[in-house]
Amino acid sequence: MDTANEADVRDLEKFGYKQELRRALGVYSSFAVAFSYISPSTGIFTLFILGLALAGPFFWWSWPIVVIGQLIIALNFAEVSSHFPVAGSVYQWTKYLSNRTYSWFTGWIYLFAGVLTVAAVVATVPLVLIPLLNNLGMNLGTDPDTNRNVAALVLLSTTLLSIFGVRLVAIINNTGVVFEIVGMVVFALVLVLFYHHQSVSVFTDTSYLGTSNQTGTFLAAMFMSLFVIYGFDTASTLAEETKNPRREAPRAVIAAVIGAAIIGAIFLFAVVIAIPGDMSKFVTDTGAGKYPFPLVTIIESNFPGWAANLYLFVVFAAIYVCCLAIQTSTIRLAFGMARDGKLPLSKTLSAVNPALHTPIGACIAIGVLAGLPLIYYAGAGTIAIGATGMIYLSYILGNTAILLARLRGWPKEDAPFKLGQWGLIVNILGLVWGVAMEINFLWPRNASVGGQNPPLSALPNITIGSPLGDIPVFEFTLGLILLVGVIYWAIAQRKAPDTTVAPAGARA
Repeated sequence: MDTANEADVRDLEKFGYKQELRRALGVYSSFAVAFSYISPSTGIFTLFILGLALAGPFFWWSWPIVVIGQLIIALNFAEVSSHFPVAGSVYQWTKYLSNRTYSWFTGWIYLFAGVLTVAAVVATVPLVLIPLLNNLGMNLGTDPDTNRNVAALVLLSTTLLSIFGVRLVAIINNTGVVFEIVGMVVFALVLVLFYHHQSVSVFTDTSYLGTSNQTGTFLAAMFMSLFVIYGFDTASTLAEETKNPRREAPRAVIAAVIGAAIIGAIFLFAVVIAIPGDMSKFVTDTGAGKYPFPLVTIIESNFPGWAANLYLFVVFAAIYVCCLAIQTSTIRLAFGMARDGKLPLSKTLSAVNPALHTPIGACIAIGVLAGLPLIYYAGAGTIAIGATGMIYLSYILGNTAILLARLRGWPKEDAPFKLGQWGLIVNILGLVWGVAMEINFLWPRNASVGGQNPPLSALPNITIGSPLGDIPVFEFTLGLILLVGVIYWAIAQRKAPDTTVAPAGARA
C-alpha cells in the first residue's frame, strides 16, 4: 500500500470507518462517474418530448437557467465534500452538520430518489435501443410491455456489473464518457453544418407557449433541464473509492456540471436546428403519439441509415453508462446508511464481499427496488418527474443543514476546496433556487382543463388514481415513501443510539 493510500485510509478511520471498498478511482474516473450520472444525452432523450411539446424551441432557454442554479448548488456541495470524504453524500453531510433524525429522513428521501432515477434511466434505454435494433433487422414492438421487458434486462445487467466491482464500473464509465462527449459534439456539429433546417430565430419564438400563462408553461417545460443536471454529488458519494478524495471529489463535482452544461447546450441547439420541415408537426403532434420519440425521428430524418444507427448506438452507450453510474451511486448511499444501522437488514446491506470489495446485498436490493416502478409502467417521463422532484427535495434538506451549520460558525477547519467568505452567499442562493424549483414541481397542474397552469397534455399520466382521487405523480410518490419512512423510523430508528463518530471540527 502506497503512502498516499495509507493517508486516505487513516483519514477515513477518523470518521469511525475502516477501508473496505476498493480505493481505485483517480481524478478522471471520479469526474467520469459524476458526468455519467448527469449524462446530458440520457436526460435529453427522456424528456425532450416534454420540453418541445410544451414550449417549442423556446424551451432551450431553460437549459442555461438550470445550469446556473445547479452550479451554485454544486459549488456549495463541493466545499462540504472536501470536509466529509465518506460514502453517502447529503446523508453524511447532514449527519455531521445537523442531527441523526434530520439526516435519516434526508438519506431516506435521497435513497429512493436514486432508486427512481435508476428506474427512469433504464426505462429510457428502450426509446433508443428498440429503434436501433429494428433498423438492424429485428422487429421489436414499441408497446409498453416490450419497453418494460427491455428495461428489465438492462437493469439486470447493470446490477450484475455493479456486483463485480468499482474498477470494472470505472472502466466502463471512462469509456462511456468518451463516447458521449465525442459522439454528441461531433454529431451535433455535423447537424449544424450540414443539416440545418431551422433558423436561429426559432429559439426566440414564444408562440408555442400559448397566449395564457406563458410563464407557467415554460416552467413545466423546464422539467427536462431539471431532470438532466443533478447527481453531480456522485463524485463525493464514491469518496471512499477515490484517491485523495478531499481534493479530487470537489473538482469532479464542478467539472461534471460544467462539462454537462456545455455538451448539453451544443446538443440541444443542434437537434432543434436540424428539425426538418414544419416545426409545428413536432410540437403539436408529439403528445398525440405521432412522433413518440422526436429525437430519434430527427436523427433518422437527417442522417443516412448507417450514420443514424451509429449515432443511436453512441446515445445508447451513454444512457447505459448513465444507468450504471446512478446505480453505483445509489448502492453506495444504501451501503453508507446501512453501515450506520439506518436501514432494514442493515447487516446484509453493509456486508462487503472480501474478494470483490462490493456490498453485494446493497447491489441486489437497489436492483430489485429499481425494478418495482417498472411493474406499473407509465413511461420514463412519468418516473423521471417523481425522481427529480425528490432529488431536489433532498438537495434542499442538505442545503438547509449546511446553511444552519454555517450560521453557527462552520467550517472551523481548513480544506483543499473552500469558498471562503462566499460560502454563506452561495449557500443562500442555492437554497433559494432549490425551493423555487421544488415549488415548480409541487404546483398543481391540470392535464385536462385547457389554459390552466398550464395543460400538460404532453406528459403521460400526470396524475395517479387512488381512493382519495387523482394525485399528481410527484406528490403521490413522495407521500408513499414518506409514509413508509415515518412508520419504519417510529418503529426502528426513533430510539436508536447515535453512533456518529465526528472528527475534530466536523460539527459546527
